Amino acid sequence: MTYIAKPKLHHPALTHNAAGFTRRDYEGTISTLCAGCGHDSISAAIIHACFELNIEPHRVAKLSGIGCSSKSPTYFLGNSHGFNTVHGRMPSVLTGANLANRELIYLGVSGDGDSASIGLGQFAHVMRRGVNMVYVVMNNGVYGLTKGQFSATADRGSKSKKGAVNQDSAIDLASLAILMGATFVARSFSGDKTQLVPLIKAAISHQGAAILDVISPCVAFNNHAGSTKSYDYIREHNEAMNRLDFITGQEPITADYAPGTVTDVLQHDGTTLRLRKLAEDYDPSDKAGALAHIQERAAAGEVATGLLYLDPLPRDLHEGLNTVAAPLNSLPDEALVPGRAALVKINAGLR
Repeated sequence: MTYIAKPKLHHPALTHNAAGFTRRDYEGTISTLCAGCGHDSISAAIIHACFELNIEPHRVAKLSGIGCSSKSPTYFLGNSHGFNTVHGRMPSVLTGANLANRELIYLGVSGDGDSASIGLGQFAHVMRRGVNMVYVVMNNGVYGLTKGQFSATADRGSKSKKGAVNQDSAIDLASLAILMGATFVARSFSGDKTQLVPLIKAAISHQGAAILDVISPCVAFNNHAGSTKSYDYIREHNEAMNRLDFITGQEPITADYAPGTVTDVLQHDGTTLRLRKLAEDYDPSDKAGALAHIQERAAAGEVATGLLYLDPLPRDLHEGLNTVAAPLNSLPDEALVPGRAALVKINAGLR
């Protein structure tokens, strides 16, 4: 596949963030996806979020599987680490990379076909283990690379472009992630930048398994009347539970007099999530309530978006395994391979 690189020359008047980078430094190659594809909007939101968080691009490791969504990492953070895995196997490769070097920011990019079908088991276990990562699902309800068959997230009753009606129940990845132990679960819409960018920023700051299920219409095969993943349908049926502001520990918290209830959630790293409750009775820290609400909105034909569930005191994989603070790839051989005597002692303790 041919990729078209963007010019490296930058206009000298471009704004720089606190880390010394411009927005152009967070871009990748020119997208080869269809014009209007929701995936490109998600890529733009990731660029926006990383620029505002002052992240050094080389501190990010982006991993993907197979599909239109998994092509997207080529279009953002061109100066970061990247690895394109086989179909559905991104979570296990990311887990291994995270164990080797915990100091990188891990961004897993997948699609509904990659995560909800062949990779469903991998998706469930990476959530269950609490791997410190941001798992972005670009969810369009179809297999775009193979001409628009229904994916496992297509809603029952949804019509394909050719008129076929889906008879199977949909897999709700947000609900599944909550059940499997994810500690940050959100859903958004690629056409809602105001909601999506703060959610990405908050997910990156979260020290645990964070998933963003982003409805991302496929303009080629799933953007027609009868589709429940189209631009028009999501705009008409979007039930936003909250709006979120992400406030870093270094920034001043300013007064906000916008109408509606405001809730601040202080995280252990000093960052603050400020939730503007649009649904007055919704509590994102209530795990059972979050699951019930997602299903209630789905039964009413609505798509619940926003921060659906948050555990402000999460545990990640390294804490569960009690690994050393230093990245494993920085340890000497004698620390990683303690020798025969240590192995004999371990085996003796298992008898």
